[in-house]
Amino acid sequence: MSFNNQQPVIRALPDHLISQIAAGEVVERPSSVLKELLENAIDAGSTRIRIDLEEGGMRLIRITDNGCGIDQSQLGLALTRHATSKITTLDDLERVATMGFRGEALAAIASVSRLSLVSCTRTAEHAWRISADGELTPDALPAGTVVEMRDLYFNTPARRKFLKSPPTEHAHCLEAIRRQALAHPEISFTISRDGKESHHWPADDAEGRLRQVLSDAFLKACRTVDLGNDLLQLRGWAMIPTAILSDREAQHTFVNGRYVRDKVIQHAIREAYRDQLHGSRQPGCCLFLTIDPALVDVNVHPAKTEVRFRDSRAVHQFIYHALKQVLAASTESAPPITLDRVVSSPFTASQTATYATPTYQQGLGLAEARSHYVSNQGSRSQHAATMQAYTLAPHAEQIAPSSAIPPLGYAIGQLHDRYIVAQNAQGMILIDQHAAHERVLYEKLKNACGLSQPPRQPLLIPVAVTLDDLAVATYHEHHNEFDVLGLDISEAGPNTLVVRQVPAGLGRVDAETLLKELLHTLQDSPAQASLQARQERLMGTCACHAAIRGQHSLSLLEMNALLRQMEDTERADQCNHGRPTWILVDLPAIDALFLHGR
Repeated sequence: MSFNNQQPVIRALPDHLISQIAAGEVVERPSSVLKELLENAIDAGSTRIRIDLEEGGMRLIRITDNGCGIDQSQLGLALTRHATSKITTLDDLERVATMGFRGEALAAIASVSRLSLVSCTRTAEHAWRISADGELTPDALPAGTVVEMRDLYFNTPARRKFLKSPPTEHAHCLEAIRRQALAHPEISFTISRDGKESHHWPADDAEGRLRQVLSDAFLKACRTVDLGNDLLQLRGWAMIPTAILSDREAQHTFVNGRYVRDKVIQHAIREAYRDQLHGSRQPGCCLFLTIDPALVDVNVHPAKTEVRFRDSRAVHQFIYHALKQVLAASTESAPPITLDRVVSSPFTASQTATYATPTYQQGLGLAEARSHYVSNQGSRSQHAATMQAYTLAPHAEQIAPSSAIPPLGYAIGQLHDRYIVAQNAQGMILIDQHAAHERVLYEKLKNACGLSQPPRQPLLIPVAVTLDDLAVATYHEHHNEFDVLGLDISEAGPNTLVVRQVPAGLGRVDAETLLKELLHTLQDSPAQASLQARQERLMGTCACHAAIRGQHSLSLLEMNALLRQMEDTERADQCNHGRPTWILVDLPAIDALFLHGR
């Protein structure tokens, strides 16, 4: 092997090569080009933007706007590296409020494509065109700017090989447009694909733009977010947990009108939904965070999709608590899951279908003596104490047809001793009795854990539990967490723990099994899990263990007691594992199954 011992020579790179190197960060694919050009059009004050794409943006990206335009004397600078009208001092950079500010995008794009720019100010006699080589020629154009990029990577074919198929690249371009359209509903967007108009989103308010871009179904599956303080404002929409998808791309997060993928924001969203998510599902949302530009650094990466907050913990806690507050809304405000989400049917209900007047029950006095509605069946006695946890105040007056029916209606029966069947003003409701009771108990435990002395219920006979060394060591490591939860446990020997009290409201529980399950929960918790996360896992285990099971017969009074308690419980739409607790089968969907109105 031979070695070259010649002394290396340091050389200054030519500007064109510098721009191509910079393009590697700014221009990843056609959608990256599109994003930069759209940001320039938005910063120009445009109210109408047209996007023409050919072959997924690889052959052509043309952006036409009606913004302020660029003066003839400034056109040459527009294609120069680090030339911008957005900032002039370091203070401007630290408080930047525009989409673009680095002044390198057009130069980088021009270095890897055939770029031309036509612009006309509102006071100019005519437009001017400039190409990447700097040649200026007169042109015809109303006030505004047209930026045209052709043949991306024509001079770097090795990079072009890394691009995907035209349909895939077009999908990425469309997603980039959606993000800008969501952030700027006041701007009209028109999209043309290979010579044919594919989308037109006229200017609208934020809710109307959400319908245009993400669909009316997305909006119906969300709750409105509008919370703020002196430093932070969070607006937008957060999807209810029962409608959540398994796709993180359903998250659209913006900071001061700029689309970002920030780990602090994503973690706060995930944490807010933590005890309401099932499996690998991701929270869907469209959220707009407004913050003083001086408190956020957007100059982290040339793509400007990453930000750095001056106080990231404060931002995290604000978003987390704001979403927790919104998600804690009552069951009454939750959009129902209708039959088309559960049953596949080729029929649709007629708009002219008529329905019979719903029947009404008497108000049920749910604080009556247990002897009135507890049967002598042995299997029923097991959960007798448990059912007392959601016995409500008397309400025995006759419910007139004109009176408001509770959101979850009234129970009319039980299906296979597992599901409660109820009727409300909209149709029929099916309730998973175990999942529903689990959520009720879980929220009660959460509220109790916030007290200095959580309520407890003493056991008539303390229960001694023999454990292995690992279980005892786990208890010693986390004994304070058991106390916060409401468990009174003491040692009675090297491998024996005695349970004397359990959290109030759990009813009759198997204390030995409960303790072992709680210890297993702690052993299975990640080593880096926070104290709050471990406590939530413990509360979930308690609630799941104590909740009424399937194959357990309930009386109408017990069913209605559970329904009323669900209506008064936060996040009652799903259990703490993220599974739905109830679904609505509305009358139009039922009529459609029987072809009524046809």
